[in-house]
Amino acid sequence: MQHLDPDRLVLLALSEDQQHSDESEHLAGCAGCRYDLESLREVSEIGAQTQDLRDLPPPPEHLWRAIEAEIAPAAASPGGSAAVTDLAAHRGRAHRRRSRWLAPVLAAAAAAVLAVAGTVVFDRLAGRTGGEQVLARATLAPLETVPAAAGGDVRVLADGQMRVDVRGLPLTTGFHEVWLIDPDDLTKMVAIGNLSGQPDVVLPVPVGTDLNRYRLVDVSDEPHDGDATHSGRSLLRGTLTS
Repeated sequence: MQHLDPDRLVLLALSEDQQHSDESEHLAGCAGCRYDLESLREVSEIGAQTQDLRDLPPPPEHLWRAIEAEIAPAAASPGGSAAVTDLAAHRGRAHRRRSRWLAPVLAAAAAAVLAVAGTVVFDRLAGRTGGEQVLARATLAPLETVPAAAGGDVRVLADGQMRVDVRGLPLTTGFHEVWLIDPDDLTKMVAIGNLSGQPDVVLPVPVGTDLNRYRLVDVSDEPHDGDATHSGRSLLRGTLTS
C-alpha cells in the first residue's frame, strides 16, 4: 500500500491544511499512516499548550545538547532533511509571531516534533512496513567534468533489486545508464538499466552478479546509437560497501 508523504503528514499534524477526501480514505484504512499522524499531532499539541507559560528560566546547557542530539539523526537520514526543513520553516514563522520568552519552550517542543518527523521519514525510507533489507550501498560522486552539485545514492536490496537516487545530472540528448563495473578491470561491466529521466528508480540486478567483484557503480551518458556498450562518458561513480 502506498503511504502518504511524510511532509504531508507533518502539515496535517500542524493543521496547516485540511485533509482531502482521498487522504481521509487512506488514513481510515492505513494503520501505519494513522499512527504516524497521531504521534505528530500529540507532540504538536504539547508545543501549543506552552503558549500560556510566563517567566521561564533560561534552559540549561545540557538541554540544548539533548535537543541537538535528537535533531541530528532525523536530519542525517536519507530523505529526512526535507521533512525537517519544512517543519523548521513553519516553526520559524510561529516563533517570529510570539514573544521572545517563549523561545526555550518552543525550541524544546519543536525538537520533539522534529524527532518524531525524522523517525517517520526514516522508517518509511528504511522500508519498515515493506521489510526492505539493504545488502550494500554506495554514495555516487561526480567525475571531474561533471557539475559538483551532481550526485546520488545506491542501495542494493535483498530482493535482488537496486534502488538508485540521483540529482543534478547534466542534460542529455540520449539517456543515463547504470552499470556495475569491476574496479580491478574496468573493461568488465554489467549494464543494470537506464534512469528513464527519473531521479529515483528501482532496477533489477542480473541474477548471479558478484557484487564483491562488480562493486563499482557507474552512471553514464549514453547516445541513442544502438550500441549496447559503455559510451565512455561516465558522470557519477561510487563503490558498494556492505
